[in-house]
Amino acid sequence: MWLRIWALLDWCFFGPASARPGLLGTSLRVLRYPYAVLRDLSRGEINLRAMGLVYTTLLSLIPLLAFSFAILKIFGARHDLEPVVFEFFRPLGTAAAQELTTRVLGFAGRVSSGIVGSLGLTLLVWTLIGTIKKVEDSFNFLWHVEQPRSFARRLAEYTGFLIAAPMILVGFVGLLHATMAAAPVQEVVHLPVLQRLRGVGIALAPFAMVTAFFTALYMIVPNTRVHWRAALTGAVVGGVLWVSMGKVFTAFVVYSTRLTVVYAGLSFVVAALLWTYFGWLILLAGALLAFYLQNPTYLRVGLQPLRLSAVELEQLALRLMYLIGRSHVAGGRRWTVNRVATELGLPGVAVAQMTSALERAGILVVSDDDELLPSRDIGRIEVYDVLNIARHLGSGVVAPRHLPVPAVDRLLAQLEDVRRNRCGTLTLRDLVDEAPRPQLTVARGTGS
Repeated sequence: MWLRIWALLDWCFFGPASARPGLLGTSLRVLRYPYAVLRDLSRGEINLRAMGLVYTTLLSLIPLLAFSFAILKIFGARHDLEPVVFEFFRPLGTAAAQELTTRVLGFAGRVSSGIVGSLGLTLLVWTLIGTIKKVEDSFNFLWHVEQPRSFARRLAEYTGFLIAAPMILVGFVGLLHATMAAAPVQEVVHLPVLQRLRGVGIALAPFAMVTAFFTALYMIVPNTRVHWRAALTGAVVGGVLWVSMGKVFTAFVVYSTRLTVVYAGLSFVVAALLWTYFGWLILLAGALLAFYLQNPTYLRVGLQPLRLSAVELEQLALRLMYLIGRSHVAGGRRWTVNRVATELGLPGVAVAQMTSALERAGILVVSDDDELLPSRDIGRIEVYDVLNIARHLGSGVVAPRHLPVPAVDRLLAQLEDVRRNRCGTLTLRDLVDEAPRPQLTVARGTGS
């Protein structure tokens, strides 16, 4: 039943009605984004990653705060971290949030004071690095990134982030307090109109802080280039969900007596686990939305693995290189993965995988602006080489053992000879210069 419902929704948002001009078509194309996020959340894999991050959060929370204490102690701002921790636990209710904040900061303070010893501190820091790696793996999964950071790069970037993040966060809070306490500001805020604006600003401060934090994570953590507009939009939506869900969760904790009856004194711990899970789920949902905003051609296929046949791979490789070669000769706007996917009516993941294979083979390069360019003169790029790359695109599984079968081996060798002789010395320039050239136009729509 659910499969039929999702198939119907998929037809509604990606069917003929969505390609029509006017209000209906525009509305369906806009609603594709929340639909795609909800569809992927319903399939369960993002939920599993959020649950796993809850476990790693429990292991890394104390080391993270202890490391931040050690950094902030140098600048005499150790106690400025308390309101930040309290704000994270605020949805649990004022009393539970204060108790958790006191306990967590007490544990972190003892760790940062050296009680656990050098070996214990090393293990805690290693746990913290492993947690950040799990966060990166989750973001890379959402962004279809197959190559994670190297160990050296990971260690350097993570260490820099752990040192800079608490300083920036506490510096922002301190600057805000200093600004509000300044005499000129105090004189101005007593005006009736500005008092209302001050109240609105205080109410929006948590949302602004969460949005800024989410934007930084969306741009820094994935091992790929993330446009700031997509990251900011996903962060704004994630911030709204965070604040809204926080208010709903607070009301649930305050008015629900079942947690207290069942779990007694541990009820606030259970509530903290639930809130941490919802927090990670919101963070990952915002990252997924940012990915779709930057790569709309992935909207239809989502997180499902895509498998093309050998014929489709060959056709994709030749058409992709033809478009790139023609643009290189004729000039004009360069092709990107999204533009090619839209033109060919394919999911972006298929074009991205083929682009990566051709780039590894040294046939094309991807510029800093994500434009696809031939790596050398197109007169030196043979069509046979392009086809060969498409045919040998790895499936990710272990190659089967070669079993000599003379009749089959002889037939395959003959087919390969025919293919090689038919292509001959045909190059990409020969295809581009072949007349007449049909006029290709970029298809309408934001995704496939």
